[in-house]
Amino acid sequence: MKIICFGDSLTRGVTYIKGRLRIVKKNYPAILQELFGQKEKDSSQSVQIVNKGVFNDNSEHLLKRLEKDVLQEKPSIVLIGIGGNDCNFRWAEVAEAPGDTHTATVPLNLYIDNLKTIIFRLREEGITPILLTLPPLDPVRYYEYTAKLYSSKVSEWICKVGGIEHWHGMYNRALKKTAEEIDVRLIDIRTAMKKAGDFSVFISDDGIHPTESGYQAIAHEVYESLLFSIKGNELKEKSHSRY
Repeated sequence: MKIICFGDSLTRGVTYIKGRLRIVKKNYPAILQELFGQKEKDSSQSVQIVNKGVFNDNSEHLLKRLEKDVLQEKPSIVLIGIGGNDCNFRWAEVAEAPGDTHTATVPLNLYIDNLKTIIFRLREEGITPILLTLPPLDPVRYYEYTAKLYSSKVSEWICKVGGIEHWHGMYNRALKKTAEEIDVRLIDIRTAMKKAGDFSVFISDDGIHPTESGYQAIAHEVYESLLFSIKGNELKEKSHSRY
């Protein structure tokens, strides 16, 4: 069974250490492969995990590379983790004109339309789509990070429009609602990370990318959810339509 992890920098395995963005070897797809490798010793079923995460991607980018990176690979399951860059803003533009109106990189309605298009396309090919919620973030550290990169005007502006946690939460709620409406499986890594322990150790100093411990928490939640779904061949996709 081939499982593709399809997403942005959080799928790729980016973290922020000592003032720099770095890619960790122990990203969530890599840890997921290890976990399935341990289980394969007691199972006849082989599982291959493929990491198709790209730094700074949003749902528009995922649509553009869906054919090459996913459909041509012919996986059984695709884990879709996207949204953090969709609800983000072009901070350089905000810093230059903090008095202007700015919109999210990918507006909410377009983000949801993109998710649906990806999901329906996967279903047409007999592939099981599974959505991952947006992970939690640390708004204080995030504001400090963006202020250092651009200016304090960025933090002042985002606070006036509700705060980054407001936008992050809004997109996450819309994602969960969509999963329910079109009957697609959902893995709630957001809640799992909040419940797993000291939340501060799971998020790196930029306030948004997970630490290695954070990636461990994500991988274990995904693994347990996949085991539950795979049990008894339950991952055979039901017949769905667009309407």
